[in-house]
Amino acid sequence: MLSGRPPSTQLGIDQLLDRLLSGSPRQKRATASALEKASKELSEKAVDALQAYSQDGDDWGAGWILQILQRHHPDALESIPEGPDGWFHTPSASDIDYTPLQCALLREHFEEADRLTSCALRELAGDQAVQRGYVYFSEVPPMEALDLTTIDRLWVAYSQGRFGFSVQARLLNALDGRYERLWPRIGWKTDGVWTRYPGSFQWSMDAPEGHMPLVNQLRGVRLMDALLQHPGLAIRT
Repeated sequence: MLSGRPPSTQLGIDQLLDRLLSGSPRQKRATASALEKASKELSEKAVDALQAYSQDGDDWGAGWILQILQRHHPDALESIPEGPDGWFHTPSASDIDYTPLQCALLREHFEEADRLTSCALRELAGDQAVQRGYVYFSEVPPMEALDLTTIDRLWVAYSQGRFGFSVQARLLNALDGRYERLWPRIGWKTDGVWTRYPGSFQWSMDAPEGHMPLVNQLRGVRLMDALLQHPGLAIRT
């Protein structure tokens, strides 16, 4: 008999949940697919498993548990307090309801989530931004840090840590702040042009790391730079 630790696909549900909670980043990634294969067992353990996570955090382990249930056993979400409408807490200093955003991300409706994110940013920027339909970079600094943190937490938690403003900021920092290197890294056009033409954007978990949310670059990188440098997001990178 071969010795050594068995591969993740042979681990029991308790061991898989333990790895998802406390394993190395590599172990967590490997565990994610194995846990989905054990979705039936997970549905029976989900309530207890989620107690190990903070509803005020952004641990994608909790988000992945919820997404597996949504995919395979949506009825099990009914037994989880706040599960169907959004398990993570979503505080706002601007009286914005982030339940629709959380529900879209839970269901992996990333294009809808992206549009809801753009809408929230306009609301945070003020009435003039809402009326004109887009945000000026100069309107970003006064935005509430709590709200930007909430938006980012949801993106991180429901993307296996792959998407979100803080993810984009971390990648940009690793590339010495050079946006011309960031665009191909996250799967955007190399000139940074913002577009929603069919087929030009990948709305799935298979998209490159940092691919979402999309930020309008028609007027240059100043809007994205203002967002990624905002104190509410800078502390998360």
